[in-house]
Amino acid sequence: MVRLRLDLAYDGTGFSGWAKQPGRRTVQGEIEEALGTVLRLPEPPALTVAGRTDAGVHARGQVAHVDLEVEAFGALESRHDRKTPQADVPAAPGSPAGVDERLSRLRRRLGGVLTPDVRIYGVTVAPEGFDARFSAVSRRYAYRISDAPGGVDPLRRHEVVWHNRTLDLDKLNEGAANLLGEHDFAAFCKKREGATTIRELQRLDWVREDDLLVATVVADAFCHSMVRALIGSLLPVGEGRLPADWPGQVLTRAVRDSGVRVAPAHGLCLEEVRYPQAEELARRAAETRRVRTLNA
Repeated sequence: MVRLRLDLAYDGTGFSGWAKQPGRRTVQGEIEEALGTVLRLPEPPALTVAGRTDAGVHARGQVAHVDLEVEAFGALESRHDRKTPQADVPAAPGSPAGVDERLSRLRRRLGGVLTPDVRIYGVTVAPEGFDARFSAVSRRYAYRISDAPGGVDPLRRHEVVWHNRTLDLDKLNEGAANLLGEHDFAAFCKKREGATTIRELQRLDWVREDDLLVATVVADAFCHSMVRALIGSLLPVGEGRLPADWPGQVLTRAVRDSGVRVAPAHGLCLEEVRYPQAEELARRAAETRRVRTLNA
């Protein structure tokens, strides 16, 4: 077997999120079908992703991995390859040039099969111990919102949310500062059976670019709907309707608050997933798999 790392991007507008669902168009479903077609597999291979995104959410820096049998690479042979002995596909970096050529071929062929709203822009042999989900040390999201009086630029309507009230940048950042650190984010997550809601929020701040406000949100991991709920808790603070310490109070109570409205999906984009050095990948994956508590 060989594990491949896929670096990809997608416009979430036409998808029912990342995760495969019967009868629905999803990013995972599209890519798995494309891999099965290009590699001529009897069944599409299963992808593991760094972070599942909801319907309508975009990604510019998503990462996934797929495990394939070495023989699957036979479908990537060129006419020239068929006239020469096939080189073995190694399961680690440092592969011969022939493997790099086949990976490049795989990327090009995926580009020909996939629709334009999803792109695979990197295919590499993953280092030993790499797991797209569990080896990650952080995910960085951006949320884009406009408070322009006349509405959002029509050419950006699929990635920028219009807010019909003026937002104060300083108040947004003051409220955001109360949410940083390792906490139980149960008040901002949709609870899932057996899953912890303890996360380390490493960064949450806003910048203004004319009538566009961009929030950068970084954490070691996110639970379901967390980013959009955090943004939703800050908007009434930015409007001046609630005090800057209100989001922090909600966080401390650790229960879902009806005053927290989940911000629209299309303003959110996964920008980057970061991983440790190769020698730390397996250790990080093992560490991430443990169930965290605030006392641990």
